[in-house]
Amino acid sequence: MCGDERQASASSCAPIVQESIALIVPRRSSAMARIADFMVFRIVPAALLLGALYFGYRVVQDLTRRLDEERVVRERQAAYVQTATAIAPAQATEEPGDGAAAGKAQFRLLRLLPEAAQDFVTNTPVGAAAPEIILPPTNTAAPQATATPEPEVPQFTATPRPLPTLLMPANVDPKIIPPTAIPTQVPPVDRRGQDILNILLLGNDGEITNDGYIRTDTMIVLSINRSAGTVAMLSLPRDLYVYMPGWTMQRLNVAYIYGESAGWTDGGFGLLRETLFYNLGINVHYYAMVNLTGFKEIVDTLGGIDVAVDCALQDYPLVGAEVPEQAIVADEDGLLTLPVGYHHLNGGAALWYARSRGNSSDFDRGRRQQQVLRAIWRKARDTGQLANLPTLWSQASELIETNVPFEEILSLLPLALNLDTQRMEQFTMRRLYDTTPWQTPDGDYVQLPVYEHILELLNDMYTPPTESQIRREGAQIAVRNGANIENLDLVAAERLSWSGFNAIASGPVDDGTIYTDTILIDRTGQTKGSSLGEIAKILNVKPENIRTEPDPNRTVDFEVILGTNYNSCTFNVLPVEG
Repeated sequence: MCGDERQASASSCAPIVQESIALIVPRRSSAMARIADFMVFRIVPAALLLGALYFGYRVVQDLTRRLDEERVVRERQAAYVQTATAIAPAQATEEPGDGAAAGKAQFRLLRLLPEAAQDFVTNTPVGAAAPEIILPPTNTAAPQATATPEPEVPQFTATPRPLPTLLMPANVDPKIIPPTAIPTQVPPVDRRGQDILNILLLGNDGEITNDGYIRTDTMIVLSINRSAGTVAMLSLPRDLYVYMPGWTMQRLNVAYIYGESAGWTDGGFGLLRETLFYNLGINVHYYAMVNLTGFKEIVDTLGGIDVAVDCALQDYPLVGAEVPEQAIVADEDGLLTLPVGYHHLNGGAALWYARSRGNSSDFDRGRRQQQVLRAIWRKARDTGQLANLPTLWSQASELIETNVPFEEILSLLPLALNLDTQRMEQFTMRRLYDTTPWQTPDGDYVQLPVYEHILELLNDMYTPPTESQIRREGAQIAVRNGANIENLDLVAAERLSWSGFNAIASGPVDDGTIYTDTILIDRTGQTKGSSLGEIAKILNVKPENIRTEPDPNRTVDFEVILGTNYNSCTFNVLPVEG
């Protein structure tokens, strides 16, 4: 045999080996060809067919959803103006100084009293019909201290909807070595039985970083109490150093980046949501995000906004923003100063005001961003465009990325249209109290949260103002300009409005006298439940300049006469240079 070297030579075995190879090779080639044919003519066409079917299904699904939304709008449009459903029992109207209704705990949500809802006088004409949106906007004239008529506000049915379920954060991986100790998860903030909807408002700078990442430098929790009909805002510092579930300790403004890149459930918002719940106990249900261009277009679509600048702001030009036309050049290097005043800002200028940190901080920037949001809400409400939101939603959705359902937006319109400043509160964290400055091993300066103090802030945010507080802050306050400084009465009236008071800018004093000190006059003569002390504190009125002059025929409850020494900047902002 060929396998036995003693019986045959190698040459005698060669023909047999060649014949065996010839039999084996065609069989292998034939099998491989059949496999290739099966892949090319069976598997690949089937995969392409399945992909086409799936793509077609998604297209049909998206088209059907959009058609359903449009159908809902058409069906409800005719009923918008006719619908007027109160969420809570109505409360009898209480005149200023009348204690007959004291002690009642009811509240009224859908009644809008012009004398109680007017934040301060503006120059914008308001009518019943919503004006057509025109781009670009034109500048409005300087504000005048004349009464502005309130628009006729259509009523909407408010129907609370079930809220999305939170995906609970996972336990900390013991193998993680963080730059500082990972805190334990905090308990959820107690809602005290209130129906609260939280929406996380985000602003990103992805357009100007050019690195492909979306940092959420603006983060504001919009907390809507659907039981009490109140709204609160909380600004979150971008440098808040927190634990991100599944990752490590890091700045809050990069949570969205990691959530998107890691394929987190619900993407960047999903990780942000879990991060806030783990570190602060806040459950945010939805989000709405704009980039720089979207923000500017929203403001410009409204025709610009009016902002009371109570602290002079100093900074250089910012990428993507416009320098406000009211800004003054402070030095040869191009440093700019936006002085105290009541300024009309277009989208680019509003972005500069909202993003600047020159002589302030990230904490004060959060306050100014809330100012801008209030100005946007007020302008949209006063011009009627907020009431027309259902028909404008397709345009708005091109500028705003959000997961808030359209039906949820419709259900919130009654509150947005009828909200007044007595039912609106603003919160910002306080450096060195709510946070502790710290430097990471990499040299980054961050803020460590002090949970015990932040919890106090969150409990205040979740606690709606009482009816007695709303009635006290609803007192009529007339603010007169006795300093001969342009629009100073508008600035002071907005400062009082920021604290929940119903203040009206009433122009210069009648006799043209120039006052040095600010005077506060109490026309009610009441001591119990009076707002006198709080008004004096907000406006820095000295005790010797507070007068009590009861007037039974009064048209306002308090009168403020601003003097030349009035300082509107009561926040943590450095004095401007130059």
